[in-house]
Amino acid sequence: MAAALRWGAAGGPRGLWTLLRCETLCSRWCLITPHKLYSSVYDPNEKTFEKLLIANRGEIACRVIKTCKKMGIKTVAIHSDVDANAVHVKMADEAVCVGPAPTSKSYLNMDAIMEVIKKTRAQAVHPGYGFLSENREFARRLASEGVTFIGPDTHAIQAMGDKIESKLLAKNAKVNTIPGFDGVVKDADEAVRIAREIGYPVMIKASAGGGGKGMRIAWDDEETREGFRFSSQEAASSFGDDRLLIEKFIDNPRHIEIQVLADKHGNALWLNERECSIQRRNQKVVEEAPSTFLDPETRRAMGEQAVALAKAVKYSSAGTVEFLVDSSKNFYFLEMNTRLQVEHPVTECITGLDLVQEMIRVAKGYPLRHKQADIPINGWAVECRVYAEDPYKSFGLPSIGKLSQYQEPLQVPSVRVDSGVQQGSDISIFYDPMISKLITYGSNRAEALKRMEEALDNYVIRGVAHNISLLREVIVHPRFIQGEISTKFLPEVYPDGFKGHKLTDLERRELLATAASLYVSEQLRSQRFLGTSSTGKIPFSCHDGCSCAACLGPRKDKITQKDLLVEVDGMKLNVTSEWNLASPLLSVTIDGTQRTIQRLSRNAAGDTSIQFLGTVYKLQILTKVAAELSKYMPEKAAEDTSSVLRSPMPGAVVAVSVKPGDTVSEGQEICVIEAMKMQNSMTAAKTGKVKAVHCKAGDTVGEGDLLVELE
Repeated sequence: MAAALRWGAAGGPRGLWTLLRCETLCSRWCLITPHKLYSSVYDPNEKTFEKLLIANRGEIACRVIKTCKKMGIKTVAIHSDVDANAVHVKMADEAVCVGPAPTSKSYLNMDAIMEVIKKTRAQAVHPGYGFLSENREFARRLASEGVTFIGPDTHAIQAMGDKIESKLLAKNAKVNTIPGFDGVVKDADEAVRIAREIGYPVMIKASAGGGGKGMRIAWDDEETREGFRFSSQEAASSFGDDRLLIEKFIDNPRHIEIQVLADKHGNALWLNERECSIQRRNQKVVEEAPSTFLDPETRRAMGEQAVALAKAVKYSSAGTVEFLVDSSKNFYFLEMNTRLQVEHPVTECITGLDLVQEMIRVAKGYPLRHKQADIPINGWAVECRVYAEDPYKSFGLPSIGKLSQYQEPLQVPSVRVDSGVQQGSDISIFYDPMISKLITYGSNRAEALKRMEEALDNYVIRGVAHNISLLREVIVHPRFIQGEISTKFLPEVYPDGFKGHKLTDLERRELLATAASLYVSEQLRSQRFLGTSSTGKIPFSCHDGCSCAACLGPRKDKITQKDLLVEVDGMKLNVTSEWNLASPLLSVTIDGTQRTIQRLSRNAAGDTSIQFLGTVYKLQILTKVAAELSKYMPEKAAEDTSSVLRSPMPGAVVAVSVKPGDTVSEGQEICVIEAMKMQNSMTAAKTGKVKAVHCKAGDTVGEGDLLVELE
């Protein structure tokens, strides 16, 4: 038997203590850590609320429900019609549909949500993050109905939720601020004038925004006009408020934020920092606590300024004050988020506090249980945001589909997964493409990162594209390991875009040896069914020029069918595994080095995909005869992509700027696609005349759909 192997990189398909998925780390700490004071205790005799509604969806709704269950609080979930079978709906004690899929008609539909509150007699509402979490009108309406909003009062939401007002308040509270224009920008012309006065580069951002939406960096007048248009449209779509502000863009900064916690009795704490510098399109991708960059003095100064700002607006709840920090450790106030942050778990890991519990206690009127001197930094925590995105397209364009196979890496020690999906869940175009937040904990940073590497290798996600390959490359990159990071890390490290893991010669041989071993193991399994056997050497020839051979027993060293000796390029490698071909995960040992791999697909033509070191590689295994004959097979001619414009992602067409017969120049905008509330400008790849337009504003398009043809 002979075979040939063809391989190449594919553009991806695709703590401290062990914990269960439905538990928070901090709820387990009191059993083990000597710092019992910091461990969350759930006192059943401490009365808060009998029933609480979560005005959100997905992982954050699940996260809130978990703490409510520990506190003995019944929960009400709301959902859109497409979320009827979502995990948060199943976890809650009650669930009510509030409208169709579009957020404006469901999760942002205040009238419908208020009606559910009355119907279910919920006493309090936790808004999570996004949606209505920083909407003053929603908080006001709740208060008028005697329903408690789990968050700050309307004054603080207004003051800190409005970036213009918050900046003025920060200045008055003697918080360091970024130079910029302290008013609302009226139009694109005024934006250009202000940008020139401040000096390029500038940051254009939504006054009521957050989460990276409604933000653009402009380096010249043209980019300012374009940024004003897109930012105002995204702001109106995401927050119902298209007001913008402009400030100086701090080039090459770190993004470091301080978690604050305050009660209604004048007490306020800072719970240390979170490093959030790894970003794409102003959205965070990897976070950690603490930061490798801050010294105790800078940490204290930032914390004290954050608390001063919270006290200035009589803040009461959990909140986050975000700063930009330059290379000299000068820090500047960016914004304050009056809600629970996506990345709050890393703070919970190093302090032992359950922030959702603290928010509920504060909302009920209880004072904080801790003093500033009580807040520790115990160990190190890292969080990776796992998205249904294709990282090979602009570091992550959304992917939609059904999770045909899904398995969280909870068998890895010290791993926490905050998710709102399960096998069979749908990732749709209507909502954020986050699958989960993957958190690992260690006694130090190296330990936390090593566990994250293992967790990413053991995470099974099938059915949608995902960004695990990018996440893994980030956490093992020398610059990241050394802490030499900034918000420009991704474009600096990958100036030509992310291409996946670049195999070393040894890693390439390991991959080929593993693929060969998988092929042989399948042949052996088939032979067992047929009642035949095979021994000796099985030769392979690789289409990239290398030669391979696999040896199997019987041999003097008593090699078994679990053990194979594979020769690649004249180098012999011992490959050992249980070869459970039905398992989504395979633990393979190659010359003593353990690797966790995933075989994603294979077909009768010999094509197979293997996830190895986070990246998916496409290989082809053929018999020697088939390999020889394949040389005569004609290759399909590649499409001339310069003459067609296809949608790079699923989404909705917001605007079409051309019509048949128009002449367009290279780089000219053709149309705008909105996906997951982010607007993306589609441009012409060359100068030419428009032959046909296959879309119109309002159309829903899928990845690869033809939008426009040029002659």
